[in-house]
Amino acid sequence: MKRSVRVGRPLVLAATAVGSLLTLAIFAFMMMLGRPLFSDHSLNLLLTQAWAPDRGLYGIFPFICGTLSLVGLSLLIAFPLSLGNAILIHLLAPRRLARFLHQTIKLMTGVPTVVYGFVGIFFLVPLIREWFFRGSGMCILSASLLLAMLISPTMILVFLESFAAIPTAHIRALEALGGTRRQKLVHVILPGAKTGIITGLLLALGRALGDTMIALMVAGNATAAPESVLDSVRTLTAHIALVMAADFDSMEFKTIFACGIILYLWTALLTLSLRYIHYNSTKLSHDQTF
Repeated sequence: MKRSVRVGRPLVLAATAVGSLLTLAIFAFMMMLGRPLFSDHSLNLLLTQAWAPDRGLYGIFPFICGTLSLVGLSLLIAFPLSLGNAILIHLLAPRRLARFLHQTIKLMTGVPTVVYGFVGIFFLVPLIREWFFRGSGMCILSASLLLAMLISPTMILVFLESFAAIPTAHIRALEALGGTRRQKLVHVILPGAKTGIITGLLLALGRALGDTMIALMVAGNATAAPESVLDSVRTLTAHIALVMAADFDSMEFKTIFACGIILYLWTALLTLSLRYIHYNSTKLSHDQTF
């Protein structure tokens, strides 16, 4: 065994152990600081009742609903747009235009979230308010449109990588049989990139769940459960930011740890799902090789 391998392997193992322990320590920290809330109120009430601190109600159900509605609508908007853009860049656009669009998508991944928030406040919110003649315009729809713009570049880049990973032999075989672009897309590209498409969707979901600025600036921060896409909502991340900025010694402050635990568990579930998909994909490729 080479000396570099003997030295590097313990370092990698140590770094992995430290990272795992820190992750578990963060979870234990949130559980410990949120324990007073769990002891005074059952978990069922915490997750199902309304938010009304003046009446002694500290339920985070409205924030869970706000998070899921905002993230769900943004994914419904972003997924078809992202898949369509990826198909355009990979299959339909001329080479120069495809290269330009690809570089533009890469550039969009570096735009700060707060920039999207400012654009939403001064352009999108008044537009939604004038179109629908209801509310302030700071609502699920406005925030979802911006969030879809934020997560789309992530999905597009992952989709393009999965398209490029399809064996060229499969493409050439279809072309030799006289297959059209539509047949190439339907019968080769999309089935072959299925794992990558699911991976891109999950990564975008994780980014949407963790976003704070768009929800904080554009969603309206209402503490009631939404009934339509034109209602204002407060997400779990926005609630954490707002409470931390206002109070440090009340029962309201304890609720941010419950929000953090839920986000932590959702993120852990997404990570495990990605690992499972990667493991199955690697195993399938290995089985096909042999």
